[in-house]
Amino acid sequence: MTPVFALATALMWGLADFGGGLLTRRLPALTVVLVSQLLAVGALGTIVIATGAWSEAGPRLWFAAAAGVVGTAALLCFYRALALGPMGVVSPLGALGGVAVPVGVGLVLGERPGLLQFAGIAVAIVGVVLASGPGLGGAPVQRQTLVLTLVAAFGFGSVMALIAEASHSLTGLFLALFVQRVCNVAVGGTVLLVSSRRGTPALPAGGWSVIRSSLPALAFIGLADVAANGTYNLAAHSGPVTVAAVLASLYPVVTALAARGVLRERMQTLQAAGAGLALVGTVLLATG
Repeated sequence: MTPVFALATALMWGLADFGGGLLTRRLPALTVVLVSQLLAVGALGTIVIATGAWSEAGPRLWFAAAAGVVGTAALLCFYRALALGPMGVVSPLGALGGVAVPVGVGLVLGERPGLLQFAGIAVAIVGVVLASGPGLGGAPVQRQTLVLTLVAAFGFGSVMALIAEASHSLTGLFLALFVQRVCNVAVGGTVLLVSSRRGTPALPAGGWSVIRSSLPALAFIGLADVAANGTYNLAAHSGPVTVAAVLASLYPVVTALAARGVLRERMQTLQAAGAGLALVGTVLLATG
């Protein structure tokens, strides 16, 4: 079941990123992150109460709390790096962080994928990089952009490793995701408060009416991200973390395909080749 859960993770993360990218064209990135996570907190809080998941509280929740803090910081660094550009370099480096850290953790813990799976990992990683649209021969990357991207990449990978350890039961997973999202909101709210005191408007242009009109899309982004974290936890517990991490990190391919289908964005030949390689790597991982 690991490939199924991991590919479901990639699908939901990819769609959430696509939706977030659309919304950040008319809402500040911090607003998108904060409001979408607030809506996720409300939904998860209801589930936690309904299932009695509070009884699963234990030391493992510290992993969830850490994932919430690190995840928000990583996302803000990633958005900042994207703003500084070039996106064709920032995007694949950020995606690879989700592979490198969990795979490294899995290998340290003694996981040893078979030869076919190693081949699948290599092919899928190359596919993710190419499908993300790396710039070739573009403007040089500033040191600040590179540092922010590497911090974000390490943060994304750390979240995947932490959420895999946050719970070993379904009800415990609901509670862990709730705690993670509460920490997301706490960090995002703190950043918003600090930035508003420095003169940055707390609300986007258009005020609350713009946020209200965007609530369905914001809810989708928040819930898709939550669901993706949940399916990744299940993937990591049903098979090798090395396989789960690589398959889950195919989400840039989903984002690119969604942009192609909805926005009619044309994929470069290199991107199309990358998507094909990612699919080949997926098949190798699933059959290995």
